[in-house]
Amino acid sequence: MEDSNNIAKTYDPKEFEDRLYKWWEEQGFFTPKPDKTKKPYTIIMPPPNITGQLHLGHALDNALQDFLIRAKRMQGYETLWLPGQDHASIATEVKVEKELLKDGFKKKEMGRDAFLEKVWEWTDTYRARIRGQLKKMGVSADFTRESFTMDEKLSKAVREVFVKLYNEGLIYQGNRITNWCPKCQTALSDAEIEYVEQEGHFWHIKYPVKDSDEFLEIATTRPETLLGDTAVAVNPNDKRYSHLIGKTLILPLVNREIPIVLDDYVDVEFGTGAVKITPAHDPNDYEVGKRHKLPEIIILNNDGTIVNGYGKYSGLDRYVARKEIVNDLDEKGFLVKIKEHTHNVSTHDRCGSTIEPMISKQWYVKMESLAKPAVEAVKSGKTKFVPERFDKTYFNWMENIQDWCISRQLWWGHRIPVWYCKDCGEIIVASEDPTTCTKCGSHNLKQDEDVLDTWFSSALWPFSTLGWPDNTEDLKYFYPTSTLVTGYDIIFFWVARMIFSGIHNMGETPFEHVLIHGLVRDSEGRKMSKSLGNGVDPLEVIENFGADALRFTLITGNAPGNDLRYKTEKVEAARNFANKIWNASRFVLMNIDKDILKKYQNCKQYSLGDKWILSRANTVAREVTENIDKFELGIASQKVYDFMWTEFCDWYIEIVKPIMYGEDEKAKGIVYNVLNKVLTIGLQLLHPVMPYITEEIYQHLEKEYESISISKWPEYSEELHNEKAEQDMNYIIEAIKSLRNVRAEMNVPPSRKAKLIMLSVDSAKSAYEAGISYFEKLGSASEVVFIKSKGEAPKNAVSVVTKGGEIFMPLLDLIDLEKELERLHKEEEKLNKEIERVNKKLSNQGFVAKAPAAVIEEEKAKGEKYKEMREAVISRINSLK
Repeated sequence: MEDSNNIAKTYDPKEFEDRLYKWWEEQGFFTPKPDKTKKPYTIIMPPPNITGQLHLGHALDNALQDFLIRAKRMQGYETLWLPGQDHASIATEVKVEKELLKDGFKKKEMGRDAFLEKVWEWTDTYRARIRGQLKKMGVSADFTRESFTMDEKLSKAVREVFVKLYNEGLIYQGNRITNWCPKCQTALSDAEIEYVEQEGHFWHIKYPVKDSDEFLEIATTRPETLLGDTAVAVNPNDKRYSHLIGKTLILPLVNREIPIVLDDYVDVEFGTGAVKITPAHDPNDYEVGKRHKLPEIIILNNDGTIVNGYGKYSGLDRYVARKEIVNDLDEKGFLVKIKEHTHNVSTHDRCGSTIEPMISKQWYVKMESLAKPAVEAVKSGKTKFVPERFDKTYFNWMENIQDWCISRQLWWGHRIPVWYCKDCGEIIVASEDPTTCTKCGSHNLKQDEDVLDTWFSSALWPFSTLGWPDNTEDLKYFYPTSTLVTGYDIIFFWVARMIFSGIHNMGETPFEHVLIHGLVRDSEGRKMSKSLGNGVDPLEVIENFGADALRFTLITGNAPGNDLRYKTEKVEAARNFANKIWNASRFVLMNIDKDILKKYQNCKQYSLGDKWILSRANTVAREVTENIDKFELGIASQKVYDFMWTEFCDWYIEIVKPIMYGEDEKAKGIVYNVLNKVLTIGLQLLHPVMPYITEEIYQHLEKEYESISISKWPEYSEELHNEKAEQDMNYIIEAIKSLRNVRAEMNVPPSRKAKLIMLSVDSAKSAYEAGISYFEKLGSASEVVFIKSKGEAPKNAVSVVTKGGEIFMPLLDLIDLEKELERLHKEEEKLNKEIERVNKKLSNQGFVAKAPAAVIEEEKAKGEKYKEMREAVISRINSLK
């Protein structure tokens, strides 16, 4: 043990946080080895994107994971917390492109290889930055096993899975309607779409019936898409249009002849009951087009401009073309009216651009057969959501899942392992780069230009990071993992995909529990964003308050599944708590004599206070363990806070100070051992949430283990449980609190001692007798005497009623009667003047006539308050007389 006197006088986390983290890593405390004699507990860290700084959401996510890992490590599990980062195809490519443009470099002019070199430079920089930020937070992750989704071993897993799914007939290439981002120029899956409410319009347009004066009126929010219309649909039961069955329409501006088709898809009640059908640019129209074998006419280029063949509209941006088309429709008499319309518009969650549904050739994963066992895994309880209500989000997505579009028209990412023979057209799907065509033997092969959706690789994260497809020792020991900790916003993005990927490739669900947390919002409950300027940098918080204060704030304010409001005042309060623990621990360490402590380490002649604090520490250890098992981490940390601040610091330390300052060596030795034991238990329970301060203090205690991080978690002991001691101390604490309250109301200083005359209930008598020294120290008692009936109580005494009975304090012990009466008379005189002033004001007709009603009411309320206060003062005077 270090010399107790070496502990710093003031709490300064900057002095020891970095030093301790470096020491933890050097000692290898966070690097487990597969050990068949121990149970594994595994968390695979949700990999942050390499696109910038970690934010408070990451801080919350990692604080919760570290709480679980540190607690389980101390509970004897072989714990692996495997960290890593995600390459984030679209987000990273967009960021790097922007950076290069600042220097005048354009991605397409650079070429693929040169551009990817720049992305790898970016990757190295930001991976190091993220690693540093995580370590600043004190995460006890095993960075010797750190992974990256573009690592060679993970890339190997990606290729293996693609080939496996392709050979099983679950991956296919097809022309289908997809979500297209014209800004990023790539297809997207449904999970990458964010619906944003926007102000828009309904344009009502006439479609003339061929060889007739009639027309059909349709309404659309995207008038530019009429260029690709190949039909107008009406409901077969709509009598308004029955006479038009079999007829055709002339498409305005384009003059293309298109049919009227009958389809139940059309809602008779909505709009005009006639719907323009653009199969190449609307998912519903696409299905209608398939049913009626309609042509699919693509009118947009990948960048959102109109394709060639449409005259003056060709080459125009979609929104510029929209204005031109609407103007021309109006000029030529086709535009009926324009109505305001608010609707949800699908946008790309990364760049914010409005999505264009568009037919394109992409790679897809068939989801039906993969989704079923993944749904069953949650229904059967093999994987459990915490809170359970989030399984509805999961089921809603999985039971209505569409085939997954996995190809992206990008350069950064896992290149699709598909090659095309330029000579015979053969498609070769292989996990290793082929050199010859399997059909014709040609070497003239070209790899698919596209990369895989980022989520394809992160779906494999729980087993690819452990070495799959190789059957490594890590994979055999640590898979399936124990708990996934993540936000509710990526249940369908990531959680669902990991579950079906784990089951399909490993035969087992990838984790037992999914602990869902909410978002960290600002103090007003708003989402943190750059546009609002309300984001908080975790590193700045750590710089100002320390990592422990930030972690405590995030965890203690958290309930599974709920959003959390971040307030600086809460971090300040957490730092105050750390300061309280530091000062209390320093007091204990500075006043313990190690030789006396060791001499009496086996002596158990405990006082009531000793028995009580040992029993309470024991009870709190049991409750906190139960809370952790239920993932109630916020409740667990709050219980430790309450125990350490109130019971240990405010009560126990205070009641043993006279012994510590006294001459009885044996009594001191017993107290020293209790202080050391209880402080150790408290620090161990606090360690998962506040690792740094607990380790720094632990290093100065009489300790059993090299580090608190590998010390044995406090276990409940029946021997230490003492219900009577807890009940007796509760009687005493409640009585002392009541005495203090009464004395405070009477403005009696703590230094003024008073005799306590106690009339106790039977169950409290022994407690009060055992606690006489506590009443003297903490209740400002000059002496404590006991009476058997109320009749024995002094007449001129203040009475305090508690659960343990009634306590009397002679009035003259508390106050100087003459001085108190003099003070009270002055108070009465002052209140009389205030009442007189208010009455004069309210009887002044000029004031009443001119003053606002609210001001008059305020004066009346003041008058009533002053009268109440005067009554209380008069009552006090009478009681003293």
